Amino acid sequence: MKILVTGGAGFIGSAVVRLAVARGHEVVNLDALTYAANLENVASVTNSPLYSFEEADIRDRAALDRVLEKHRPDAIMHLAAESHVDRSIDGPGAFIETNVNGTYNLLEAARAYWLAAGKPEGFRFHHISTDEVFGSLGEEGQFTETTPYDPRSPYSSSKAASDHLVRAWHETYGLPVVLTNCSNNYGPFHFPEKLVPVVILNALSGKPIPVYGDGGNVRDWLYVEDHADALLLVLEKGEIGRSYNIGGENEAKNIDLVRTICAEMDRLRPESAPHDALISFVTDRPGHDRRYAIDPTRIRTELGWRPSVTVEEGLRKTVEWYLANEDWWRPLLERQGVGERLGKA
Repeated sequence: MKILVTGGAGFIGSAVVRLAVARGHEVVNLDALTYAANLENVASVTNSPLYSFEEADIRDRAALDRVLEKHRPDAIMHLAAESHVDRSIDGPGAFIETNVNGTYNLLEAARAYWLAAGKPEGFRFHHISTDEVFGSLGEEGQFTETTPYDPRSPYSSSKAASDHLVRAWHETYGLPVVLTNCSNNYGPFHFPEKLVPVVILNALSGKPIPVYGDGGNVRDWLYVEDHADALLLVLEKGEIGRSYNIGGENEAKNIDLVRTICAEMDRLRPESAPHDALISFVTDRPGHDRRYAIDPTRIRTELGWRPSVTVEEGLRKTVEWYLANEDWWRPLLERQGVGERLGKA
């Protein structure tokens, strides 16, 4: 296929780009190159004849029309989004503009392109979203595809709105869509403002490792390359109009995840051990959801997908990657907001 990937210079998007090219798909990477984007994420495929790049913003409808007409993709994978909860607390407007208005622009551009092409049977619009749209769980239970939406942050609310738009464009206009909602991703090329890279880099530099609240918030951790594999499978074989929850089957409390990373740092940098002595509990984020957990039954039974990497294996690989790739992450520490405590409201 020829696939247009929005946000392909970001963390998850670049994993999709790299895997799609490796599997022989032609990929058009559309990215606005905002603060969290980095073309170094796709440097391994830049010289491939299967890869091309378009610097464009999903908020710019004319640019979207131009790119679709120029490249004429068989499918769109929509990953472009503002995604950092703390930043959404400080500046929710950017999340509405990109995640809601940008998704609307892309849906309309895709619909016009699909109609002009004669509604090709194989066309797909794949919207990639988050499990945060479902809100917070108690001690028991998991999110399924039919869990009612209950977003709690400006970020998750904006993603919930985009999910609803995608479903509406399918039901109202017949646009052939599939949707996925994923759990917390981690792995190589993760922008250094999220929990896993913050822990690794603070441990490496001997800085305090901030843990929100009591560290008891639970997340399901999904290795990013596993996620990319699942996304391409849903694009190719998912049922039109259907959503699929993608989880790592790796629930862990934040404090336990942090201690696992510290143990890996002890193994690889024993001269600075014990790294868990750097853990510092800080004031919790406003509206911090207590627990997320994905029920992956649908994608497992219908499409035969399961994650291949345990959280212990994935964290080991991730820590090793960051220690070996300082030339990638070091310049990113200078970008706006990185290393600062955001989202205190």
